[in-house]
This record gives sequence, structure tokens and C-alpha cells, in this order.
Amino acid sequence: MLHGVLLIALFSCAAFYIGSARVFTALSISPLIIGIVLGMIYANLLRMHLPETWVPGIQFCSKRLLRIGIILYGFRLTFQDIAAVGVAGITVDAIIVAVTIIGGYFIGYRVLKMDKDTAMLTSVGSGVCGAAAVLGAEATMRSKPYKTAVAVATVVIFGTVAMFLYPVAYQSGVLDLSPTEMGIFSGATLHEVAHAVGAGNALGNDIASTTVIVKMIRVMMLVPVLLLLGVWAARRARSGGAGAEGGKGKVAVPWFAFGFLLVIGINSLSVYLNTLSTPMGIPSWGSELINYVDTFLLTMAMVALGAETSFDKFKKAGAKPFILAGILFVWLVGGGYLLAKYLAPALM
Repeated sequence: MLHGVLLIALFSCAAFYIGSARVFTALSISPLIIGIVLGMIYANLLRMHLPETWVPGIQFCSKRLLRIGIILYGFRLTFQDIAAVGVAGITVDAIIVAVTIIGGYFIGYRVLKMDKDTAMLTSVGSGVCGAAAVLGAEATMRSKPYKTAVAVATVVIFGTVAMFLYPVAYQSGVLDLSPTEMGIFSGATLHEVAHAVGAGNALGNDIASTTVIVKMIRVMMLVPVLLLLGVWAARRARSGGAGAEGGKGKVAVPWFAFGFLLVIGINSLSVYLNTLSTPMGIPSWGSELINYVDTFLLTMAMVALGAETSFDKFKKAGAKPFILAGILFVWLVGGGYLLAKYLAPALM
């Protein structure tokens, strides 16, 4: 197993090195995205030339390290973030997440006739926090790796488009929003945290802070989403639905989601202690180190998922996931604008 883990770690180091190039940092393309691309290149060009005994190590990275990475992701968030944006940001986030996931699943499964897993993963990725949400949903639902890769691909494409579109639309006056409303709109509708940071920087400091905070609150909503997904997956298994695993239909409790929530609490306490100038909080260099390690673990998970995805499986998925992601993108832009323009001011 160690050989497989070391192989994935080597690819992850390459993803970090490539991601440090100016062109990728300017586009806010994270090592996670580069990692899944490298993993897919390996799956399609080199997989048949390496020993099968390395496979357990790859699977360890795509499952165990994935859960650890998601737990450590909580060190990027605090409960103080929630208080900073108030009821308006939380309400808009909750509506966006709920409508995107429920509506996306209904459109994907009922209208586009997609398989349930791909429809749900694509909807969760668009609704919550991009690739990290897809990974968390995959760990809860235990879906096939290629479906995860397809869902991540939709997030990358439409999230990158939005990151460039929002600043241009706002500065040209197409989006008639105040700075606070624009921050809520951007944070509630951009796919990835990296997309929120990139767009926020282009929009200005006042908007950037609100954008990132609202986005982080959306990330926190991953916990209840994963709990509900566990219940949904168990009910589907009991009913013998297509793609259901674990025939007894037991609820697959995503314990790592509770770990994620616990870590947010620890980080919130640490931030509070640091404001009191006590030596008990986590120092800034410690937080940076934890976030760096976490990004590396998540990159390893993405590489491993890509390593189990061939282009033939992308062909099998077809164009429907991208059509669904496009429909959800239109909803995020249109629905998010209306919520930020009319609902958010009423709640401030």
C-alpha cells in the first residue's frame, strides 16, 4: 500500500509545483484541480504499466485521506464568520443551497434522465462549495470515482466562468447591486472558495471580505447536507434503487462531518483567544501550516480519484452532467441576483 500512497504523493507534489505557476495563480486554479487532471492522465496512460499491488494505496488516498482532509478544512472557518454577515447572508445561503441541490437533483434525474449519483454530486458541487462538497458527498454516498470526476469537472468549468464574469458585470453596471449586496451575491453563488477569493479581489476590498465570509458560511452548510445525504442513501438502499450499495440500507453516518464541525469550533475558540492576546490560541503560522497540509491531503485525494477515472467513463457519462451544471449556473446567477437585490436588504 505504501507504494501507491507514495505515487499519489509524488503526483500531488507535481500538482503543487505546477499550481505555483503565475498563469494558474492568476486564474485561481488550485492544486486540487490540477491534481485530478494529473490523476486522469495517469489513469489513461500509465495505469496498465504499474503493479496492481499499488491499487490499495491509491484507494486509501481516495477514501481515508479524503475524510481527514475534509475534517482539517474546518480550520479555515469560524463561527465568528456567521455573526459578521448576519441573518441576510445566512438566509440567502440557505435558500441557494437548498434550491440548487433539490432542484438540481430533480432536473437531473427526472428531466434529463441522469443516474441518481451523478445528478446529486453535480447539484451538491454547484450548491455548496465545489470540489470539496463533491468529495464530501462522494465519501457519504460511496459513489463510483468517475462520477465524482465528472461532477468536479462541471464545477471547474462554470465556476471559472463566473469568477471572470462577475467583476466585469458589476463594474459595467449590469449587476445593479450595492457593495454589500454584491458581496452576498458573489459568496452565495460562486462555486469554489478559490473562485470567491479570485472574484472578490477583482471586485475590491470592501466586497471581497463579504464575499469570502458568505462563501465560508456556505461551506459550513456542508455538514447538514452530508447528514441528509446519509439518510437519503440509506433509504435508496432499502428500496433497492439503482446504484444503491450496502443492501441493508443502514444510514451511513458521515462521522467526518462531525469532526469537521468540531474543528470549526476549535478554530473559533482559537481565534477568540488570540483576540484576547493570550498564548493559548493557534498562532498564525500554525494555522497556515495546517491549511497547507490540508490542501496537500485534499490534492492527494483528488489525484487518487482521477487515477480511477478513464476517459471512456467520461464518454459514458455524456453531456448531461454539463447541461445540468449549465442550468444550475443560470439559476445561481439569476436567482442569486434577485435574492441579493430584494431579500437581503429586507433582512439587514
